[in-house]
Amino acid sequence: MINYKINPNYQKLFKDFILNIQEYFKQNNNSIHKARNEIKILNHSNQEVVVKSFKVPHLLNRVVYGFFRESKAKKSYDYSVKISDFVPQAIGYIEFKKMGLLEKSYFISEHFNYDFTIREPLLDANFPQKKEILQAFAKFTFELHENEILHQDYSPGNILIKKENNGFIFKIVDINRMNFRVLDLDTRLKNFAKLWINDNDLKIVAKAYAKLIDKDEKLCINKALHYSQKHKNKINMKKRLKGIPVVD
Repeated sequence: MINYKINPNYQKLFKDFILNIQEYFKQNNNSIHKARNEIKILNHSNQEVVVKSFKVPHLLNRVVYGFFRESKAKKSYDYSVKISDFVPQAIGYIEFKKMGLLEKSYFISEHFNYDFTIREPLLDANFPQKKEILQAFAKFTFELHENEILHQDYSPGNILIKKENNGFIFKIVDINRMNFRVLDLDTRLKNFAKLWINDNDLKIVAKAYAKLIDKDEKLCINKALHYSQKHKNKINMKKRLKGIPVVD
């Protein structure tokens, strides 16, 4: 049993590709990420696309995703269509089921040819135009929040950046865990916590964000620092309990 959906803009060129995605994916060795899930860049019809192959769930989740909940592939597609201005363009998704239970699933999107993620400027004190990037990042995040979009895994590897002319284009990926609602100030500033950003850089971001949202600068900075440190303390405590060295 197969469930799939294709963006109408790609229906003609990509229907065969999506229906045969397992074979195309297997034959391609251009893997850019391989852990729980695997991501590859494939070329089809002279266009580079990103294909995310989701791990086969354990038996209980095969039942859950087969009958009661939407698969991660479907959520990735639906969310991408919903917030199309902020993500690489969605092409489609496909699910393969057996006796109603979810087996494999794939999400396909355009390849956003980014120059770096937010991780690089956060880790490099001498990264070119670092302050401008952080301020632009604050503006991008503000636009997400104003559109009632909360990325719940807003971590460095999920924020892609492309330099264009004198500015920067941002896109978010790995959007399975999203929330759509009006966001209060605390939720907005807490959203920066998973960046594991140092205090000086976070102050730049929070200051720029405060100006955009027209809130007290000191208040925003203090809230952002509080949630960032709280997240670091939580993760470091877990590491200590496992005997893993921590980085403050």
